[in-house]
Amino acid sequence: MKPSLLLATFLGASGLAAAQNAAPAGSPPAARPEAKPAATLGAITQGLRKSDGFFPFYYDEKTGKVYLEVSRFDQDFLYFSSLADGVGLGGPERGQGAAAAVRFTKVGPKVFLVEPNFAYRASGGADAQWAVESSFAKSIIWGFVPVATEGNRVLLDLTPFLVRDSQKLAEQLGGSNFVGLGGGPRTGGPTAPYRFDESRSAVYPERTRNFPKNSEFEAMVTFTGGPVAASWGFGGESGQAPDPNAITVHLHQSFVELPGPGFEMRPFDPRSGFNAFSYQDFSAPMEAPLLQRFTRRHRLAKKHPGAQLSDPVEPIVYYVDRGAPPDVKQALIEGGSWWNQAFEAAGYRNAFIVKELPADADPMDIRYNVVNWVDRAGNPRAFSYGMSYSDPRTGEIIKGVVTLGSDRHRQDYLLAEGLLQPYKNGQPAPAALRELALARIRQLSAHEIGHTLGLFHNFAASVRDRSSVMDYPFPRIVLKPDGTLDVRQAYATGIGSWDKRAILWGYQDFPKGTDEAAGLGAIMRETLAQGHLFAYDPTITLHPLSSQWDDGADPVAQLTQLMTVRRHVLDTFSDNAVPAGAPLATLQEVLVPMYLLHRYQVVATAKTLGGLYFTPAVKGDGQVPTRLVPPADQARALQALLATLTPAALALPEKLLAQIPPRPAGYPSTLELFGSRTGIAFDPLAAAEAAASPTVAALLDPARAARLLEYHARDAQQPGFLPVVDQLLAQTWKAPLPAGYAGELQVVVNNLVLNNLLQLAATPSASEGVRGECLLAVADLKQHLTAHLPAAAPRQKASLLFGLSQINKFEADPSKFVPAPTLGVPPGAPIGEPDPDFLHDEVMR
Repeated sequence: MKPSLLLATFLGASGLAAAQNAAPAGSPPAARPEAKPAATLGAITQGLRKSDGFFPFYYDEKTGKVYLEVSRFDQDFLYFSSLADGVGLGGPERGQGAAAAVRFTKVGPKVFLVEPNFAYRASGGADAQWAVESSFAKSIIWGFVPVATEGNRVLLDLTPFLVRDSQKLAEQLGGSNFVGLGGGPRTGGPTAPYRFDESRSAVYPERTRNFPKNSEFEAMVTFTGGPVAASWGFGGESGQAPDPNAITVHLHQSFVELPGPGFEMRPFDPRSGFNAFSYQDFSAPMEAPLLQRFTRRHRLAKKHPGAQLSDPVEPIVYYVDRGAPPDVKQALIEGGSWWNQAFEAAGYRNAFIVKELPADADPMDIRYNVVNWVDRAGNPRAFSYGMSYSDPRTGEIIKGVVTLGSDRHRQDYLLAEGLLQPYKNGQPAPAALRELALARIRQLSAHEIGHTLGLFHNFAASVRDRSSVMDYPFPRIVLKPDGTLDVRQAYATGIGSWDKRAILWGYQDFPKGTDEAAGLGAIMRETLAQGHLFAYDPTITLHPLSSQWDDGADPVAQLTQLMTVRRHVLDTFSDNAVPAGAPLATLQEVLVPMYLLHRYQVVATAKTLGGLYFTPAVKGDGQVPTRLVPPADQARALQALLATLTPAALALPEKLLAQIPPRPAGYPSTLELFGSRTGIAFDPLAAAEAAASPTVAALLDPARAARLLEYHARDAQQPGFLPVVDQLLAQTWKAPLPAGYAGELQVVVNNLVLNNLLQLAATPSASEGVRGECLLAVADLKQHLTAHLPAAAPRQKASLLFGLSQINKFEADPSKFVPAPTLGVPPGAPIGEPDPDFLHDEVMR
């Protein structure tokens, strides 16, 4: 979901006026009519509704046309294009957009809307600037032939520019990544490409308005094509619109005055937690880098820069969507307002304000930082993200946009239902469920707004007493001695200590005469001295203390503790997890997040094994750049991970299995539920496969295996890869097979292990050393299975034979080996897998 700051190029021109004045092709000179005198602005605009403002424009109610008056040429302004309403189902949605600095330029009889190339610059003189400008292409977004001219004033027919697919929605609607009901890829029948339909599109005058510093335009735009109606039907149940062959949305476009002078560009520091804004400066001296890096941030200055605490010249204000439910809206305001604590710590009084969007305000107006509450039909993924639009000249954030999926609080409410089992004796649900869900909404509001302030994630905050709202938090669950669960501290309250340090560095206003570089250096030294660690998105694949949805200072200890909580929840799980009157089959909805309660802590713990401690160290700052994890910690992590694969960890109580019937009418299966190999009956072995998969995949991850191999070569005390495989096989294939349900659970894990091991051995991109050790382990396992086959009991013999068949299939041609298909893990986001697009600069989940 990374909106580009450089808009797509649209080449085109309105040739209507030229065509009216042109003679037929091939006419002799004497036959050509004389050129008509150019029309005046007054003659064209007489009787039209005028809107004065940044760019004066006129609306013709008879034709639906908009005429723009332009008198400022070769002066940059901001062009902002956004989607005013979405299509639902997880597709393009309200608030997405793009921004660029543009200018109107006259070339002969035409006027072009041009986007300069600010990615390449020269800070030297005019000659150096000309050299850069002539070396790189610019973009003409649109071309116009004026309908009237008076001196330096021209009148442009803006209608074709406004009534078009400015967001390239046709491509998105027809793309394979567009999700459908239940969060999966859109399916349901043959499709045709979506196309912009001009006959069903028009300027939308109610949202086309003018202000002193911005001109706002909106169009109602229709796309036709898509699924065959006979295959999909109508009524919105199978498509993204009542008639999926005609999708109508509103597209908003703005011309906005760029910020004036006075914004101070702050050099980028990779330790700060802020996003970088960069460009290449070809005038930079040889000893300086060509790529200049600065910090994306809002403009904020103290009225009294020398004062320890001062009001701002102008506060940063965010507006919350009026459409959010009242209690959720209040939670969004409260959570977003936490940032004022950080700005107060940086010396500002009332610098950050969050309030409800005024009734007459347009959230698409670029003057408003907004928190959008977006509904998505049939898509409970509830993804949320924060993005910002910046001045491409300086990196100054102009507009922050938060998009929150409106089902987000329901995911945490579901967690609370599973943890607290609240529906006893027909009593109403206790307030604790709503309190937990709203506590998460407050944290979510602060998190996403933090991105729009310029901040990255900090996934190391959970190990330092939840020191940042920029982490992905897991609910803190306490199992009390009386067997009850306490979730009153499930989520943190208030801004974190890391957040205060980050805002202090990013927004400190230094008095005139202060050495800013020295001041920023002092702030960073104090941050490091306090022991803060900044670990942004890519670190989650390697750093043992950088993880999503984890908790606690010790990942390994937390996994052990969480497995205890999970076992207690599963052993006491009952129909108290669903309200009176709910079909008992819906127990599975609540069971899924409880059975997979440990899935993220598994991933966090696995990073201790073959992990690497590291910091974004800068030369001379005293930080230790890298450090291998002590072998004892890795051994402890391996044992904690192996404990999640035992039949005791995977078993569900018989009394619970007996309570879950097949899905009744009106309650079809969804991606939120466990898969099944038993038809419509609940399949506890499939659930076990889903729970064991993350652990097995983590232990046999190609990159982790390569690191284990390398670290052992550098230090013989490090565990190495083959010993890890040996322990995994010792607990699975080489262990006795228990009888009954426990034995079937072990068979499931055994097959997962072999599947992943063979797949790793056959992966061309895996390290050759890793593949070699995999082959050695497979050869040893084959000998073991063959040796134990004659004396095995029938059930174990069947399992051994299947394992040998897979090994033989692999050995016949490893390059063509296809592992046995496995069932997927329910996504469950935001309790589930992260959005694959969350690794980016400007936009964060």
